[in-house]
Amino acid sequence: MLGVVTGLTGSLLYRSDLLQPAASMLFAFLLLYPLFKIGALGAGDIKVFIMIGSFVKMKDMIVVLVAAFVIGAVFSLVKLMIEHNGRERMCYFLSYLKDVMCARQWKIYGENMVQDYQLYRTNKIHFTVPILFGTALRIGGII
Repeated sequence: MLGVVTGLTGSLLYRSDLLQPAASMLFAFLLLYPLFKIGALGAGDIKVFIMIGSFVKMKDMIVVLVAAFVIGAVFSLVKLMIEHNGRERMCYFLSYLKDVMCARQWKIYGENMVQDYQLYRTNKIHFTVPILFGTALRIGGII
């Protein structure tokens, strides 16, 4: 909340505009909430994106989102190569998609792994790190 208040206050003081950051925040929430509902993103990740939205315009928010997901994909690929479980993870993902299509409703991704907490944690990345890198690359003018 402090980050959102800081971003909105800065936008109001320096740009005299709350519409653009509010739109960026709403966009981030509406786009990412379905991913939270199926367990693909954590609530903290969405809060960080909403906070970033309070500081940036919609165009910059889209760039940060895309950059974070691309960087997250690279992190995931590296993790798959290090752990040598790419085939297992792809089989699980395809099985998940098949279950969703057959049931015609979304379910939480990885819910059957929750019983084995260690297995559940090993199949996750800390997505806040790719969000940080994506934001830094955008603010730094690299992307």
